[in-house]
Amino acid sequence: MTDQIQVSMDASQGADISVLPEGCISNVLSFTSPRDACTLSIVCSLFKNAALSDTVWESFLPVDFQSIISRSSDYYSLLASSSSKKQLFLRLCQNPILIDEGKKSFALEKWTGKICYMLSARDLTIVWSDTPTYWRWVSEPDSRFAEVAVLIMVCWLEISGKINTQMLSPATLYTAYLVFKLATGAFGFQSLPAEVSVGLAGSESFTRGVFLDAKRGRRRRHGMLSRSWHFGLRASVPTGGSDGGYPKERADGWLEIKLGEFFNKEGEDGELEMSILEVKGGHWKRGLVVQGIEIRPKRE
Repeated sequence: MTDQIQVSMDASQGADISVLPEGCISNVLSFTSPRDACTLSIVCSLFKNAALSDTVWESFLPVDFQSIISRSSDYYSLLASSSSKKQLFLRLCQNPILIDEGKKSFALEKWTGKICYMLSARDLTIVWSDTPTYWRWVSEPDSRFAEVAVLIMVCWLEISGKINTQMLSPATLYTAYLVFKLATGAFGFQSLPAEVSVGLAGSESFTRGVFLDAKRGRRRRHGMLSRSWHFGLRASVPTGGSDGGYPKERADGWLEIKLGEFFNKEGEDGELEMSILEVKGGHWKRGLVVQGIEIRPKRE
């Protein structure tokens, strides 16, 4: 978009763009992107002033942003602390807000304004999570949610989440991640892969295997792991390869594992389902700490 504007300026054969009203420039910038608006703001003072306009930054916010942020307990303080639409936009990029009684977080992707959500562990379906023998709910200081789910001991691990596709940005490729940690003494995640999938409810989803143990991923990437056996069964290699089959550490200190991708078509209306499943042959597991499932636009 910035290249197109530059070409138009060159083609004008010296026309003085400063004669255009600032409101006109703001309207033009509103059809670009947050990245383009920031880039153009350093071209000249006219673009800089226009790029501060609420007209520009409101166009980068979701159409229903008022309805979304009204579901937060911090709604009024958020509006009071945001003196402009640009400030509100940046606040939503830098600090996800909790909505729906603290069970989800909402944020925007910095350079595109695309919608991001994280479903908390309380907003997921975790089999046996209401049985203290198998799972318990605790607070974790570095979690964005009030509670996380800690696995005590199970042989049947099944976690799933759903979100309506109309809550997401249209015409956008999304990636879903399980956000988690492994507690001290965790076991049962090194030998057998978990099956993960992402897809629309009622349609066939692509399933692949991933390992939740980060140490295994490091050993495999460094060529230290050739085979893994558990009770006479050889573990299968994740179909996602080294880029997607093992956890990666996030900037916030948690781990994330890719569950899959989903392209949200324009006008799509359905339930996006995400799942993690490991139920093979009485294989016991413990020490998984689940913060939630994050759905965010795939970066180019």
